[in-house]
Amino acid sequence: MIKWGRFLLFLVVVGLLATLVATTTKQVAGNITLGLDLQGGFEILYEVEPLEAGHKVDIELLKSTAHMIERRINIGGVAEPVTTTELPNRIRVQIASQSADQDKLRELIGKPAHLTFRDEHGKIILQGSDLAPNGAAVGYDDLKRPLVTLKFSDPKKLEDATRANLHKPMAIFLDETMQTNPTIQSVISGGSAQITGNYTQESAQELADLLNSGAMPAKLIEKQVTSVGASLGTLALEKTLYAGYIGAALIFIFMLVVYRMPGMIANITLAGFTYFCMVVLDWMHATLTLPGIAGFILAVGIAVDANIITYERIQEEIRSGKTVLSAFRAGERRSLITIIDAHVTTLIATGVLFFFGTSSVQGFAVVLAMTIIVSIITNVFGSRFLLWLVVRSNMFKKPFWFGVKESEIREL
Repeated sequence: MIKWGRFLLFLVVVGLLATLVATTTKQVAGNITLGLDLQGGFEILYEVEPLEAGHKVDIELLKSTAHMIERRINIGGVAEPVTTTELPNRIRVQIASQSADQDKLRELIGKPAHLTFRDEHGKIILQGSDLAPNGAAVGYDDLKRPLVTLKFSDPKKLEDATRANLHKPMAIFLDETMQTNPTIQSVISGGSAQITGNYTQESAQELADLLNSGAMPAKLIEKQVTSVGASLGTLALEKTLYAGYIGAALIFIFMLVVYRMPGMIANITLAGFTYFCMVVLDWMHATLTLPGIAGFILAVGIAVDANIITYERIQEEIRSGKTVLSAFRAGERRSLITIIDAHVTTLIATGVLFFFGTSSVQGFAVVLAMTIIVSIITNVFGSRFLLWLVVRSNMFKKPFWFGVKESEIREL
């Protein structure tokens, strides 16, 4: 007897999935950030050295230096740079934007911006670290010329320094370049000071932002700069998508011809798998690169393989003379351990790649691990749930629907 309720539930699930994919795929795909190899940009590799001899470069120094690099790139007007620390002493900066001024950003990142206040003998009496949070700002003198105003976190410290050097010069240095050398005319008790010079509005704002971002905690030595043109990135993306369409079409046809009804369900769950992977990428705010796409394509192969293992087991059970329902139960049970083992071992491999790999390898590993987890949900359990609904509806009881000929069935 045909169980229409289960078949109707199958249609509802597939219809909801199709509606979700058709109405939101464009928006989800548009939210995914593309890497510089897909949209163009440039990559800078820095070697990190400690500021003082005898100090060592450790992971904490790499992280704090990378954080400072991101803040300085943001000052340059570029959002969402990708900075990756690589042991023992390297930082890789990827900026996926053709509008970014490469030379300006490289100069901005490399500036130590170490602010010091020195007495007439060159002795440092105040540091840039004495500034209040966001204590540097742009101001104007009486002639409306831009200058940089400074607010100190401890006004008493500034007051003591100016009292000790009253009527003497107090030079303000940015790194080893003297910005101004005013004479202290009176004791400054309010905690505010100024840096005057030949500034434009833009240069004064840049200096204020640099001082607010703080000094770079380590020396940066530029080792390599790689540029990817926008046209090259677009071409790579177009070719990758074209190859993906061809590959998906061949897979869909193969699954339909060889496995019939289970093949159609596999195609449905593969479409859902692709959609949910994009949703997770968007949710993770991940940057999609060519290695990431390679990881995704590999996961598609693993997902197809998971379905094939299950369907081959079901076909074997049908050929042995069992009914479709019995063959489905035996096939999905006996294939599950094999599929889970394959997925777990691949996850272990991605963990090793992520731990020991560098930037692009880690990106490949992250995308592959994510897609494997989504594959387990959609192509293992999701596929089995849909096939269970179809089998239990009793509408497709003939072996033909599972890719098995009557002549291939053996006697029990």
